Amino acid sequence: MTVSIVAYGLGNLGSVTNMLRRIGADSRLVQTPEEIAASDRLLLPGVGAFGAGMALLEQRGLVPAIRAFAASGRPVLGICLGMQLLLEGSEEGDAEGLGLIPGRSHRLPPSAIRVPHMGWNLVTPTRADPLVGGLPDASRFYFVHSYHAVPEDPAHILGVTTYGVPFASMIRSENVMGAQYHPEKSHDFGKRVLANFARL
Repeated sequence: MTVSIVAYGLGNLGSVTNMLRRIGADSRLVQTPEEIAASDRLLLPGVGAFGAGMALLEQRGLVPAIRAFAASGRPVLGICLGMQLLLEGSEEGDAEGLGLIPGRSHRLPPSAIRVPHMGWNLVTPTRADPLVGGLPDASRFYFVHSYHAVPEDPAHILGVTTYGVPFASMIRSENVMGAQYHPEKSHDFGKRVLANFARL
């Protein structure tokens, strides 16, 4: 199966494409609603601000296409900002998110060690799931973020990381999944997560 990467102007497209190539997965960049509709699985990358990300998706007419894709039951994975865009909104401005998972993104609190959170940290899965299959109980991933997802339903939390405070570093609601870290920069653990997604 081919992984379609949404190319909307934000995200480490080269790094993501290279990592998918290393695990033997086919990938392609998609930029139109028609290309999204014709995809098998969708990866939504992202770096930067929540409002800017949603504005770029809206300018390209991709918001209805991504929502329809998710409603079809096909796999969707958001990484870093892409994970936060899956939610309904964020404290980082008043833009409406994709609304694929109920909840909002909140700024890391003052009790966090330092904001932004940059560097390697552990992710502990909260339950067995194909997306985290084959990972040790505590795997190290690379993070760069100032906001974190707070799902409305705690059952949607798939992985937890502690950075001064615990936060949801992976989320999943049926076919919609998110990783706050950058799997494309997380070496063998990142390869495992992307390979699991490519096989879903």
